[in-house]
Amino acid sequence: MGVKIFTGRASEKLAKNIAKQYGQELGNVKVNVFSDGEFQPSLEETVRGQDVFIVQSTMPPTENLFELLLLVDAARRASARKIIAVMPYFGFARQDRKDQPRVAIGAKLKANMLMAAGVDRIMTMDFHADQIQGFFEVPVDHLYASTLFLKEIEKLPSENIVIAAPDVGGAKRANSYSKRLNCGLALCHKHRKKPNEIAEMTVIGDVSGKDVLIIDDMCDTAGTLTKAADLLMDKGALSVRAFCTHAVLSGPAYDRINASQLTELIVTDTIPLSGESEKIRVITVADLFSDVIKKLISNESISSHFVIS
Repeated sequence: MGVKIFTGRASEKLAKNIAKQYGQELGNVKVNVFSDGEFQPSLEETVRGQDVFIVQSTMPPTENLFELLLLVDAARRASARKIIAVMPYFGFARQDRKDQPRVAIGAKLKANMLMAAGVDRIMTMDFHADQIQGFFEVPVDHLYASTLFLKEIEKLPSENIVIAAPDVGGAKRANSYSKRLNCGLALCHKHRKKPNEIAEMTVIGDVSGKDVLIIDDMCDTAGTLTKAADLLMDKGALSVRAFCTHAVLSGPAYDRINASQLTELIVTDTIPLSGESEKIRVITVADLFSDVIKKLISNESISSHFVIS
């Protein structure tokens, strides 16, 4: 039984690092692109009887998701023994429920598509909603960036730390960090009138004289994050840093981050950065994913990577 690691075009750099840490070369994939934009990926080496890991984050455009589906289908039709979709960032995760009339549950539809394509297992990091694991009828390895972020937090010089959630949805995650670090907790409560636009925000908890660490699973337009950082500083915080797993960073995100009172934004490389900012620092998830792949192949426990949910 052998192992092959392939990647789609959206995650080439990360996949190369994962393969390197695993100890082998990345598999060869060729993508033929037709003049109308249609594309056809091809696995350029045999995968018969192999365990195939396909690395592809599924951030927009949706071609990234469809490319992953085509790669899974290609591996299945080429008689791979098992096919594991490694999605460091699981796009469409915000569509995890029907929160208004006549809308789709995109995360469930995506799960159905992946299973129909032929995946035997899913590996991902920091779902926007933990219950998405239940959308799959195959095993899901849901890793947490906390295994990386806690190490970074321990390096900080301050012992006067407060963990903050940028919204009510992140309260559980922030509370887990607070308990682990034995420090205070604050909550930023926001009210939206429409998506990606905050009408008002308030802070619950004492942050005066504290070094505040905002914890979140993703940063999209950075509106919530930067508004929370500025508000926390106005409430007397000494500094505000943010730890966000997925650097979506769309629209005005970079401008907002640069103009904000954030000291630093620490993100992972589940999504390649689309711009630059002196305030943004990237830590890699390659070692984590390669280690989990090794343990899956050798049937070892990976529970040590589930530090905080």
